[in-house]
Amino acid sequence: MSIVGIIANPAAGKDIRRLVALGRFVSDHEKVNVIKRVLAGLKAVGVQRVLMMPDWSSLGRVAAEGISQPEIIILEMPVYNEGNDSTRAAELMVEMGVDCLVTLGGDGTSRAVSKSSGDVPMVAVSTGTNNVFPDMVEGTVAGMAAGVVANNLVDLHTATSVVNRLEIETQCSGKDIALVDVAVSRERFTGARAIWNPETLYEIFLVSTDQASIGLSAIGARLRNKLDDENSGMRIILGTESAPVIAPIAPGMVVNVPISNSYTMRPNEAIKIGHAPCTIALDGERTLSLSNGETAEITLTNKGPRVVSVEEALRQASIANVFRVRPSTGDC
Repeated sequence: MSIVGIIANPAAGKDIRRLVALGRFVSDHEKVNVIKRVLAGLKAVGVQRVLMMPDWSSLGRVAAEGISQPEIIILEMPVYNEGNDSTRAAELMVEMGVDCLVTLGGDGTSRAVSKSSGDVPMVAVSTGTNNVFPDMVEGTVAGMAAGVVANNLVDLHTATSVVNRLEIETQCSGKDIALVDVAVSRERFTGARAIWNPETLYEIFLVSTDQASIGLSAIGARLRNKLDDENSGMRIILGTESAPVIAPIAPGMVVNVPISNSYTMRPNEAIKIGHAPCTIALDGERTLSLSNGETAEITLTNKGPRVVSVEEALRQASIANVFRVRPSTGDC
């Protein structure tokens, strides 16, 4: 029996960047609609069971109303309306044998899920404010792609790939990860969490530098003028020693970012940072604090989640005639 897990973050698309920039607001009603589209796509390709994370907004329960196929099970777990809900839900789903995960949220949601998703393929659907990791993909299509992966109808080695991530280790807070960027902030408290002012930053570490991205990774894209090894990342030191670059650091917010220097990050190269006291933002949200004298190490590794290429998965399924309707062979 093929099983797909759906993790929808009710808080995604509602952070402070809607106020300081032009970040979109994704309502609960729209998220329910996206879940329903995902379910329709899963049903169309024969997925039999869906596990869904419970949440304070009851997104999954509302989306499941009136749907008989596939079978929908809401996980029995406590929820606290925080990122760890997604991490715990993914852990439970993996233990229950899911074949693929679908996430609804932004970079933070994807990061939370990837902490416990292991090698289970993930389809990340963008419903957040700043979205570099998740795809801007229509829910029905995302569901169909997740379904053909879950039903083992495509080659997982070519329809999915394991991506890089940044690993952070601090003396007091332990270890954590980021899928897109790590920023070292002069701010001493996490506060509203979201990063939108580069003038408050000491330095930035990036997993990749996609020219079409938004947020802090867009700064690196403006600096990278040659093709590097796709497995390399970037470290950017902010300052006033050279001409600034123009980058879209939030929706509708294009600013001049002063740059001191930038370096290529090689895989498994540990870089020590020691700007304490400071805070460290993971994928755009201040998460960790360093006290006086405390240091941290950041390393680029290839231990990120396994991500589904929606286009490639559907292409392979089409070539294999998965979507062709077989004529009925019953008696007339």
